[in-house]
Amino acid sequence: MIRIDSVTKRYPDGTVAVDRLSLDIPDRSITVLVGPSGCGKTTTLRMINRMVEPTEGAILLDGEDIQRQPVETLRRSMGYVIQNAGLFQHRTIVDNIATVPRLLGWSKDKSRSRARELMERVGLDASLAKRYPYQLSGGQQQRVGVARALAADPPVLLMDEPFSAVDPVVRKGLQDELLRLQDELGKTIVFVTHDIDEAVKIGTMVAVLRTGGRLAQFAPPAELLSHPADEFVEDFLGADRGVRRLSFFTCAGLDLLTTPIVAVDASAEQIAARAGAPYLLVTDVEGKPLGWGEPDELTAGRIDPARLLSCGRPFTAGTDSLRAALDCAVLSPTGWAVAVDEEGRAAGVVSQQSIGEAIRGAHAEGRDEAAETAVKAVR
Repeated sequence: MIRIDSVTKRYPDGTVAVDRLSLDIPDRSITVLVGPSGCGKTTTLRMINRMVEPTEGAILLDGEDIQRQPVETLRRSMGYVIQNAGLFQHRTIVDNIATVPRLLGWSKDKSRSRARELMERVGLDASLAKRYPYQLSGGQQQRVGVARALAADPPVLLMDEPFSAVDPVVRKGLQDELLRLQDELGKTIVFVTHDIDEAVKIGTMVAVLRTGGRLAQFAPPAELLSHPADEFVEDFLGADRGVRRLSFFTCAGLDLLTTPIVAVDASAEQIAARAGAPYLLVTDVEGKPLGWGEPDELTAGRIDPARLLSCGRPFTAGTDSLRAALDCAVLSPTGWAVAVDEEGRAAGVVSQQSIGEAIRGAHAEGRDEAAETAVKAVR
């Protein structure tokens, strides 16, 4: 565990970047530091590996003051990932990843073998090993940065806004990859971001810092969204924090309907049997959604997929959140969301009304759990 104990960083001109910050960062978790510009996120991160030395207080790693360790030894025990990856432009990808093992005295062959193993683990094709950073996309470079940080298998990984310089699609992929890697490796990760959506998605615990480096709240994402500590935290979370909170409610209890679903080669009888629905979801012969059509306009045996209304991006039944289901319904031209199974086949459809009822039920259940917790706390 990393313990930050009443740490202050004050610069010679009197500027206070971090002010009496205390945090217990749990092992094998992702702790996210988030807050506005000037709140001391990056300064705090850099104090953990002594790139910045604290003015007051102490930082303990597994109970030992990091000031008592040689700084080179400390830093080599921690992976470090920054924005734009910070790769050596004159080195190949495999040699970039092998940097720290080589510094630790590993042989060239062993270091490169480890680098190639990590390329596969972070989703980089082996054919990229002999390329140089400028020949890779931004997302690929960030994956190289993560692989390099993991090369010596450090127990701690420090990440300073590593995904902020890539486009939203690539960023989502990198976030998903980080969560997958964490499930496999179980590192103690400290992650800095200014993006509350990113913090809520990847964080096991989230520390919201105020301008001036003071802690405003430290809590799991669901608790942060449900019970912001004060007006500052509430404002920072934004007006749509209620929608974000739906990310923590599963869609498993939604009542999916299969009757408004017909295949593209449906018979006249099959279409007529479903004529009571305002729209029918048409699937291909394998059961994968093609789009929505009005029953009166669907002609048996001659359904034209090009004339169907888009069904948008479906959600995965049983695994996605209520937020994903609601998003699908809101964006649907029919007001109905489409659920699919793991193979992408239509599992059912659900209305905005049914999703709303599920949301109300989830909120009520959350209130009951909170009340039960409060009762236990005072017993």
